[in-house]
Amino acid sequence: MLALLLAATLSKPIPIAVWYGGGKVRAPMLDPDPLAHRDEWRADLRQIKSLGFNSVRTWFDWASAEPREGEYHFENVEQLADLAQEAGLKLIVQVYVDSAPDWVGKKFPDSHFVSISGETMPSHAAPGYCFDHPGVHAAVLRLLTTIAQRMRSKPAFLGWDLWSEPHVINWAEATYMRSAEFCFCPYSVARFRRWLQQKYGTLDALNRSWYRRFESWDDVEPNRLSTILSYTDYIDWRSFITQKLTEDLRARYEAVKSVLPDAIATSHAAAPNLFTSPLSGDGTPDDWQMAGVVDFWGTSFYPKHSFAVGRDPAWRGALLDFTRSATRGNFWIGELQGGFGTIALRVSSTVTPNDLRVWIWSALARGAKAVNVYAWYPMSSGYESGGFGLINLDGTITERARAAGAIAKVVDANRDFFANARPAPAEVAIVYNPLAYMVGGRRPLAVAGAQSEIAAIERNSMLGYYRALFPTNVPVDFVHINDINNHHYKLMILPYPLMISEDAARALKDFVRNGGTLVAEARLAWNDERGRAKEIIPGFGLNEVCACRETAVQMTASGKTDVILESGDRFKGAFYQETLAPHPVPLPASRGEGGRRPGEGAIAHFADGSPAIVTNNFGKGKMMAIGTFLGSAYESDRDEALAKFIRSLLDWAGVARPPAAPVELRTLESGSQRVVFAFNHGDVPVEVGLKGFDLETGAAVDRKAIAPNDVWVVRVKN
Repeated sequence: MLALLLAATLSKPIPIAVWYGGGKVRAPMLDPDPLAHRDEWRADLRQIKSLGFNSVRTWFDWASAEPREGEYHFENVEQLADLAQEAGLKLIVQVYVDSAPDWVGKKFPDSHFVSISGETMPSHAAPGYCFDHPGVHAAVLRLLTTIAQRMRSKPAFLGWDLWSEPHVINWAEATYMRSAEFCFCPYSVARFRRWLQQKYGTLDALNRSWYRRFESWDDVEPNRLSTILSYTDYIDWRSFITQKLTEDLRARYEAVKSVLPDAIATSHAAAPNLFTSPLSGDGTPDDWQMAGVVDFWGTSFYPKHSFAVGRDPAWRGALLDFTRSATRGNFWIGELQGGFGTIALRVSSTVTPNDLRVWIWSALARGAKAVNVYAWYPMSSGYESGGFGLINLDGTITERARAAGAIAKVVDANRDFFANARPAPAEVAIVYNPLAYMVGGRRPLAVAGAQSEIAAIERNSMLGYYRALFPTNVPVDFVHINDINNHHYKLMILPYPLMISEDAARALKDFVRNGGTLVAEARLAWNDERGRAKEIIPGFGLNEVCACRETAVQMTASGKTDVILESGDRFKGAFYQETLAPHPVPLPASRGEGGRRPGEGAIAHFADGSPAIVTNNFGKGKMMAIGTFLGSAYESDRDEALAKFIRSLLDWAGVARPPAAPVELRTLESGSQRVVFAFNHGDVPVEVGLKGFDLETGAAVDRKAIAPNDVWVVRVKN
């Protein structure tokens, strides 16, 4: 199916779009009288087209589209579809059902979202009503099939974004609710029970797993407490929420595809899982799961949002590479920041034309198949009032808009290349493991003072390794721990591995046995997927792979611990100091006296002399066990000695490094064609040599001084 979709895409543009809902209304609001402003909309669309954009992304909200049951109003979308066709633009339609009509709540008074405390959340323009309610479920899908039928006759219509930044609760925060978590309504609870029945089969099996005494499935409730006996029930609840979001997106997808099977259907996250937590009370999707039920999954991308200091290049690269990895390269940028951001009194630093150039080309360099700039006009109301616009609210065009439009022209002129191009395959992967967040169940890891960075240790552990490797220009993937068997990497780094499943442990063992190089941090497989501690750590027999075991572990008073290499170089780890002693497993006689081959054993110690890092050969591959958390330590401290050690893992695993370069280099390939992107993230010009043709100007080139915060795009000669 995907091959057919990509083939069909060749006849369509690679959307470089702006969000535009008709006039100066902000999403998800709509102009109440579109016909009266038709000429103004026409002028806006002509301006958008003249700058080089090939698409616009409009929207509709359920409250406006169906103010009374069965009475549908899609005049705004239909008028934009006609005007887009007239202007030579394609149309993408964003769906908002969280802005729901009041009649839904009146007809289905038991359809409101219910928090963990039993409090009911009213819908005031958002968040709407629970999709688990059969009446709401049917009404939403009926809405989608109806709008799909209207789009049948619109040649400009390209496709959908079916869910903007999916959560169980969208666009609402009840500040009066303490530790709000959703949804505990009777319909969600019933759905959870069905999910448990499918997972466990029998009530006896559930009782054994949860250490409970239920006599009927009707007695089963989602976990609401932190208990000392078991938190398997909490793990099940959070896993259910993640899968529920995936199934809900699939239902929307199937609804529109039943009417318009050839139209592209997408959705996008608020941020990839690298920057989110599956424990979030509003519900967090799994990027890998969501990508599997739509044509293109994507992300929002706000590098400055409403902050005085924008996100740095490694942070931006990690966001894009995480999304690319989760989608296997089939991703859209659902929202890209178009101008300075505001959140009430907070205002971001200025967004420059070069910012837009670097951000857009960074996404395209990683294989993005669409970029949607948010938004054409700044927000006209709400706590984002005046922010995020590509042009000014009075309609004057900015240099940012011209810069973004110029890129759109280049992409359109090279449509076939960008439709088929893929980044060079990676030999290195950082493992994403959602179970790592579950350690401790509902009891949060609350650490203050010197250890405050530990509160984000799952994210920082991944981001730190990515950041340390970023300057090498070695391509890095993120791989879901449940997807290890479907990839072939030379090096896999497993940060913060405190809880993994038995299947994942088996896959890791096979990876090393078959020739891979595995680097794992402290307390590997301490807990299994039910939250049960293993008798030996590393658990599930992974102690045999690294030929060592934990004999002691402690948290240090400062939150840091010294690690000293055999060379005398030293750096600091974070949070844990885990002593790793040789494990008494039978060793082949061929290893000689002492039982170890060269390159095996402790290569670093803690300050007290106990082993801190141990290496071992296993099967055709090898493993390194680290008794602390280095990724998190590097993300917080940026110690160059630690960065040097992390980069040395590439050489240890036999990963080829490209020649050193003073800029970030990314490559896209399609058949015999190759385009190289050179990003200068510094504050002075940098001269770079690339022989070929400048993709933006068409001129033959071999060398250029790239300005600060700018990018050079070259179709290189092979």
